[in-house]
Amino acid sequence: MGEILWRFQHQHDWMPVLYSLGECVTFCRQMIERGWCTVAEIAGEISGFLARDAEEICALYVATAAQRRGAGHALLDHAKGECGRLHLRCVEPNTAARRFYAAQGFAVSGPAERKEDDLPGFTYVWQGATA
Repeated sequence: MGEILWRFQHQHDWMPVLYSLGECVTFCRQMIERGWCTVAEIAGEISGFLARDAEEICALYVATAAQRRGAGHALLDHAKGECGRLHLRCVEPNTAARRFYAAQGFAVSGPAERKEDDLPGFTYVWQGATA
């Protein structure tokens, strides 16, 4: 998981490189210890992960080789099955992720707080069906 996160910051010219591989591994270990993580696997290898703290999706990353193969969709579907409302922050330059979230039923609810990456972003919200 840490390697997926670490590679992400090196694969996009708009993403600042803020963390070493070791720091990414430690961060992922902390999310696992908190019980936040769900992983997707392809052929026994972790291909992606979603970290969720109650209604907040804190992280959703899929390895480049596994993208557009259903891992992100499956991870979100799992989270939707556990929680009737979800929200997340998506940075403005990540147009692929923004399209993905819109296609998965998320809507922009407003600007998101800037984090350590100092990138502008949006808060996306998904509201499940109400009975």
